[in-house]
Amino acid sequence: MNRPKSDFDALREDLRKVYDGEPWHGSSITDVLKGIEADNAGLKSIPNGHTIWEIVLHMAVWTREVASRVRGAAPKNPPMDWPTPKPRGGKAAWQSALEDLAAAQKEIESAFDSLKPDDVNRWIADQRDPSVERGVTVGTLIRGLLQHHTYHQGQISLLKRAAETAKQ
Repeated sequence: MNRPKSDFDALREDLRKVYDGEPWHGSSITDVLKGIEADNAGLKSIPNGHTIWEIVLHMAVWTREVASRVRGAAPKNPPMDWPTPKPRGGKAAWQSALEDLAAAQKEIESAFDSLKPDDVNRWIADQRDPSVERGVTVGTLIRGLLQHHTYHQGQISLLKRAAETAKQ
């Protein structure tokens, strides 16, 4: 195994591993999503909870927002933080949601690949406190996305198990 040469390289590696690799915490997002059919993705297992499908769309939205901020755009709260899935589209619509998450992942990787090591220390204004000139660094924002993805990946894993159990 090749060791990253720097924290910058390690962050790049973590960004890729969490989505489609072998992250330290367990399965990658793509591994967890394997085998989930559209009907299970849209299943509301927990009253007032989110479905797998909703979580996937939410992850794509925030991945794109982080990519935008990394590229230098001003922070904003996405208007569709929790987009509504189109389950009537069935398998094709679910596949489209998965492809959208994959495309968002390519966007964040591309945004990261355009950075220089010192760029991870660049400050980004934080939407949560617009009066503060500096909010978080690019590196902190990317680490936050990794934490966000890992959190939702855990939710997906539990919902996937619940759907499989319900079918038995």
